Amino acid sequence: MGEFKVHRVRFFNYVPSGIRCVAYNNQSNRLAVSRTDGTVEIYNLSANYFQEKFFPGHESRATEALCWAEGQRLFSAGLNGEIMEYDLQALNIKYAMDAFGGPIWSMAASPSGSQLLVGCEDGSVKLFQITPDKIQFERNFDRQKSRILSLSWHPSGTHIAAGSIDYISVFDVKSGSAVHKMIVDRQYMGVSKRKCIVWGVAFLSDGTIISVDSAGKVQFWDSATGTLVKSHLIANADVQSIAVADQEDSFVVGTAEGTVFHFQLVPVTSNSSEKQWVRTKPFQHHTHDVRTVAHSPTALISGGTDTHLVFRPLMEKVEVKNYDAALRKITFPHRCLISCSKKRQLLLFQFAHHLELWRLGSTVATGKNGDTLPLSKNADHLLHLKTKGPENIICSCISPCGSWIAYSTVSRFFLYRLNYEHDNISLKRVSKMPAFLRSALQILFSEDSTKLFVASNQGALHIVQLSGGSFKHLHAFQPQSVEAMCLLAVSPDGNWLAASGTSAGVHVYNVKQLKLHCTVPAYNFPVTAMAIAPNTNNLVIAHSDQQVFEYSIPDKQYTDWSRTVQKQGFHHLWLQRDTPITHISFHPKRPMHILLHDAYMFCIIDKSLPLPNDKTLLYNPFPPTNESDVIRRRTAHAFKISKIYKPLLFMDLLDERTLVAVERPLDDIIAQLPPPIKKKKFGT
Repeated sequence: MGEFKVHRVRFFNYVPSGIRCVAYNNQSNRLAVSRTDGTVEIYNLSANYFQEKFFPGHESRATEALCWAEGQRLFSAGLNGEIMEYDLQALNIKYAMDAFGGPIWSMAASPSGSQLLVGCEDGSVKLFQITPDKIQFERNFDRQKSRILSLSWHPSGTHIAAGSIDYISVFDVKSGSAVHKMIVDRQYMGVSKRKCIVWGVAFLSDGTIISVDSAGKVQFWDSATGTLVKSHLIANADVQSIAVADQEDSFVVGTAEGTVFHFQLVPVTSNSSEKQWVRTKPFQHHTHDVRTVAHSPTALISGGTDTHLVFRPLMEKVEVKNYDAALRKITFPHRCLISCSKKRQLLLFQFAHHLELWRLGSTVATGKNGDTLPLSKNADHLLHLKTKGPENIICSCISPCGSWIAYSTVSRFFLYRLNYEHDNISLKRVSKMPAFLRSALQILFSEDSTKLFVASNQGALHIVQLSGGSFKHLHAFQPQSVEAMCLLAVSPDGNWLAASGTSAGVHVYNVKQLKLHCTVPAYNFPVTAMAIAPNTNNLVIAHSDQQVFEYSIPDKQYTDWSRTVQKQGFHHLWLQRDTPITHISFHPKRPMHILLHDAYMFCIIDKSLPLPNDKTLLYNPFPPTNESDVIRRRTAHAFKISKIYKPLLFMDLLDERTLVAVERPLDDIIAQLPPPIKKKKFGT
């Protein structure tokens, strides 16, 4: 692998926002996730659970409900009282409409997908018709005395169940009037509580209503008579969420204690046709409240305050051992929040509402492999750049020379010029930035820091010339498709620019001639990272299914090495990794080396060595050091993998002998979360 001096950075104080709600789309096999800061993420479960899209958060948007309607249309509602629809192509908000009922606590789409129901703070249930362009208010249902915290449609679309404080209401959709009102028992562990909050309801096709509440109970109700049929006390704290399988043969609930319970409909006896609901499996994959759950055909999905998105496979539903048969925990975003100035050894960290600029420490000490060297100069926190307004930062970048910082929000684009004088740093904002640069999804500087490349959410790619403290807009490449470009890569010589969307192919542009050069053949899985190699101008592309391609830009075809890889195939352990490659770079003096990393490993691919086959040890390419050099060379293969650094958010070469690795240990994140509910343990 070679010997590197590694800067192990652990001062990126990044804490992901907690998960508030999830919505699973069975048609497209996608999952929408809303976080407490208003950010909405889209995960493609068919593409190895890759986070292919995201919508930046907003301080005034506390999303409480999320749902899919009419197939591919995504809606959200929250405590600001607005219903929003998301544009999944341009990656922005199509429109926001006030429901005029105060804060919205719940939302549900009709089984046909043509109607939308919201539950409000003032006790009203409002029905909206979904039109091709917008949503249109249809009517109010009978107003209740307290806020509507949960909603569920009957599969026939004729009735709805609404959970509130102390009771559940059943409405007739045609008339809008309440048919039944079922009072929930306030008893909790033998003590009468002041209020019982119905956090979730589910309406089954046989007329059964399942409710979960703050008294720790899962209850079954008969909607025809309005009576309680059965009750399960499953927790000493709130049961906060419920989701039912499409076949209605199982459902999942999440509790404030961090436990997820699975209920299944099973025969009473082995030969009986009569069935009953039985609690079959408890899962403890969370440390804090499970605020939301979803039920896909093959997995139970949960998320909450501890920021983890957990996929727990149902082994009886998984036919073959593949990606779907492994427990997954997604904690970190599948995009890079860190950029690096190699010349000045600076790191720029992106947070929701500010940027931090740090200078790396240095050492004069030497040592052998594996030694920790003492710092002669500590890392310096040079800059804390706070944004104005309530919008989250979408993307940011520092130039390779360290003299420019750019970042974007939904409504504005910011460019700053940095001047360094000894240990002092001064910052000057470049004014009158054009409006079409706002809502940038990706920002990138050329290697010589004279050009700025901006991918807007409208699909256009802008080239900006930088000189002194000013800028000049040079050119805009018009979009090749309606899809926004999310990833950019520029060649070290500045002649080529590659751009990729979430599903469209990779487009390569000639920067000197200002025209489209070629399009890389489309592939079934989205691009997770890409980079252009120096000298050869080969484009290396990593996809979410862990395939890596090398494409020659001058020759407009895949390289011989890439064809060999596709013919032989990657090692099965390489393909079974469950985190995407998020960064690719190259060694300046070793053209045969490709450096890449995901959250749990750093890898150098040596193209001069043979590829490993499935019988070879992937993670131990060298035999013991006491073996002869001949044997070592004979058994060596192209993949040199290190798992020392994890979770790894960023890794890059600073120079030919120095690496920087940014880690974010999970214990540091958990330490900054609110304390979980204390549970009595035996013997304590």
